[in-house]
Amino acid sequence: MIRSVSHELQDSIRPGRVQKLMELGFPLRQAQFLTHVLVFSGVFLERQYRGFTGVAHGQRTHDFLTKLVSRSYATPITPGALHRGKIFHVQYKPLYAAIGEPDNRHRRPASLGRVVERLMLLDAVFADTRHTWLGTEQDKLTYFRAAIDTTLSADDYPHLTYGHGADGTTRFFPEKLPIGVPRYPYRRHVFLYLATREVPMDFRIFLLRHADLLKWVTEWTIRVLLPRRLKKAAALYRYAVRDAFLTPLTPREVEELDWYFRARRGELVYPSRDRDLDITTAAKRFGAARFEALYREWLRRDWRALWAMQSPTLRDQLQRGEGRVEFVELPHQYLQLTPLIGTALGIEKGEEAVDNLATA
Repeated sequence: MIRSVSHELQDSIRPGRVQKLMELGFPLRQAQFLTHVLVFSGVFLERQYRGFTGVAHGQRTHDFLTKLVSRSYATPITPGALHRGKIFHVQYKPLYAAIGEPDNRHRRPASLGRVVERLMLLDAVFADTRHTWLGTEQDKLTYFRAAIDTTLSADDYPHLTYGHGADGTTRFFPEKLPIGVPRYPYRRHVFLYLATREVPMDFRIFLLRHADLLKWVTEWTIRVLLPRRLKKAAALYRYAVRDAFLTPLTPREVEELDWYFRARRGELVYPSRDRDLDITTAAKRFGAARFEALYREWLRRDWRALWAMQSPTLRDQLQRGEGRVEFVELPHQYLQLTPLIGTALGIEKGEEAVDNLATA
């Protein structure tokens, strides 16, 4: 189902983007590092720069960081005691414009919780060299449209739509999480997911949004990144996978859920065909977290959300080993900020609401 595409489409860290940064005065390894930062996080730590370039803590590292700050390319953030380290936020628009991303959201100020989440994702990308990585919305869309050997509709890709009609705006891959494309001879694509909460409701929605696309990927892994404080939550995330992918909806469940969801939304609906199914009974029958996540997707996609979860394809992929879900505990402490992860969700929703108003 996945066919070969040009190397340029498989990697957001393209030679052309790196070359543009070199033309702005950065040596090759610095330009490659900055391209990763611009695409995947917008922020970085000194240890990440040293680890990527192989440069020891010393004058050369000092000179690079001083150059970024003195020229207003980056802003240092000291979240706590100075000895715990600084975070550098790269916000200079011409750098983003050089790689074709002048309006990338990484330029914007973000909550400390969101900042540390981005640091974790950058580490995850650096840690896996068996894959090239896609980071931007357009890079992901361009790659999958070229790689999948059939034409998928826009609704088959993970997306969120704001507004209606001509005033509507659709954002694809809205979680902004890196996707790994396998280097030869590997075939397995990797979809990163960063766990930020003990209760995996957001993860359940992530699974539902990606269900249609995953059916067309030959071999895939969902890699759940677990900060240390959330490692005990892995069992709940496994249950979420079981609910979403291993237990397809039956035709009867699809019919009953569509009726119940319409009633729950306040529509005037005909009585259920099942005489024993009323609103109270349906609320009890479909009260599990699995159905709450599905209801949220149904509000966006209507019957298509239910139809997608009726197919046994994802279950079969997992049972054959073509699909996998793995859990990776993140190795770093991330300064003193680890307790802040998961606090960024409201900020992100607020940004979406502002964008929605701006495009209305």
